[in-house]
Amino acid sequence: MLSSRRALVATLLLLLAACHPEFQITKFPTNEALYRAAMEEFSHGRWDNAVSAFEKLTTDLPARDTLLPRAHWYLAQAHEHRDEWVLAATSFSRLVESFPDDTLADDAALEAARSYRKLWRKPALDPTYGYSAEASYQTLLSLYPTSPLVPTAQKELASLMEMFAEKDYLSGMYYLRRGAYDSGIIYFKDVVAKYPQTPTAKDAQLRLVDAYRAIKYKEDAQDACSALRKNYPGDREVAETCEGVAQPATPTVATPATTPTSTTGPPASTPVPASQPNR
Repeated sequence: MLSSRRALVATLLLLLAACHPEFQITKFPTNEALYRAAMEEFSHGRWDNAVSAFEKLTTDLPARDTLLPRAHWYLAQAHEHRDEWVLAATSFSRLVESFPDDTLADDAALEAARSYRKLWRKPALDPTYGYSAEASYQTLLSLYPTSPLVPTAQKELASLMEMFAEKDYLSGMYYLRRGAYDSGIIYFKDVVAKYPQTPTAKDAQLRLVDAYRAIKYKEDAQDACSALRKNYPGDREVAETCEGVAQPATPTVATPATTPTSTTGPPASTPVPASQPNR
C-alpha cells in the first residue's frame, strides 16, 4: 500500500515537471525571444526565473535597444516581489541614470524611493536608507517637475521628513530626560531648523523651552516662547509650557539729541561773521 502511494506521488511529480519544464535561459536564440520568455515568467509570478532572465537581458542588450529600460523596470519589480528592496531600488535607479528621458524614468525614481523607504521602518533605526529614499524623491522632483507623479512624491517626501524630525526629537528627549540639557537643545534646534513644516517641529520648540528653563537661560526661554506664541496663537500646550515666561523686552530706540537754540545769539550752526578790520 505504501509503495503504491509513493509510485502515485512520483507519477504526479513527473507530470508536473512535464507541464512546467525547467526554465533554461540558454535555450533562447535571441534577446527578443528571451524577453518574451521573461515576460511570460513574470506574468505567472515565477519571480526567480524572471529575475534570471531580466538580469541577463540588462547585460546583453545593446545600450540603445528600446527593450533595455523595460528589462531594468521588470527586473526591479521582480526583485520587489521577492522582498529584495535594495536590489529593486538599485535596478530602478539604474533606469533613471541610464535612460533619464525614458517614459518610465519618473516612475522608476518614485519606485526607487519607495523601495529604500521600506528598509527604514522606524525613526529610531539607522536612517541610511531613509537618506537614499530622500535622494530618490528629490531626483524625481528636480528632473521631472512636470510629472503627474510630483504631488504623490511631495506627499511621501513630507512623511519621510516627519520621520527624520521624529528621529532627532527622540535623540533630544533621550538627553533631556538624563539632564544633559545642552545636548538635548542641539537636537531640538536641528528639528526646528531642518524640518520646520513638520508637526514635530512644534514639540521640539516646546521642549526647548523646558530645557532653557531647567538651566535658567531666561532670555532664550523668552525668545522660544515668543516664537511659539506667534506661530501657534491660542494653543493650549504653548500656553501651559510658556506660563510664567515673560515676553522679551522690546529694545528702546534712542532719540537723536538736538542742539539747543540760544536766545541771546545765533544758532550754534550759524557761522558768526568776522569783525570788520579798522579802516
